[in-house]
Amino acid sequence: MATPLDLQEQEQLDALKSFWKQYGNLITWVLTLALAGFAAWNGWQWYQRDQAMKAGAIYDELDRAAQAGELERAARAFADLRERHPGSTFASHAALLLARLQADQQQSEAARASLAWVVEKSGDDALRAVARLRLAGLLIDAGEPDAALQQLGAIAEPGFEALAADRRGDALAAQGKTAEARAAWEAAWKGMDERLDYRQLVEAKLAAIGAAPAATAAEAAR
Repeated sequence: MATPLDLQEQEQLDALKSFWKQYGNLITWVLTLALAGFAAWNGWQWYQRDQAMKAGAIYDELDRAAQAGELERAARAFADLRERHPGSTFASHAALLLARLQADQQQSEAARASLAWVVEKSGDDALRAVARLRLAGLLIDAGEPDAALQQLGAIAEPGFEALAADRRGDALAAQGKTAEARAAWEAAWKGMDERLDYRQLVEAKLAAIGAAPAATAAEAAR
């Protein structure tokens, strides 16, 4: 004879069976999708780590080539990195490093191309800003201050205002616009930390046109 407890358990079991019959398939699909999503996330994380390690290894090869001054070897490493891991931060850093080596070895056109690749392809705003600054310098050296100003005008990343102003002063000076160059250099000098050695270079540019900051300050105090 069934006891009250047996009847209660039977009712719970029947209720569970009814619930599972109605919602079992839905629950199974939800769990399956959740587990699949978790597995996919883990797989993606592994893939990202694996790709980062591979990209890092190629970058190390390029870095060693750059330190040895082996331009051709460095260019091959960058080409490999650009083909296999174009969206990686390593690729952008590699292009900047290669551009410096190219410029040091008087291959300005190649250096400009490497920097332009960073500007166009990098997903890092700060690295794009660095590339634009360096590209502007090469354009000024090549007698193209207008193109340099275009690059500088596209820099919007916070923290680069003073450096962009200094380079803008260089471009304006190359155009013969001394007054505008002075204003740009003064903005750069004021925007830089006093402890920066680079600030002394900007001060030297102002002194060269008779507008040394110290002298200006003394005149204002009279």
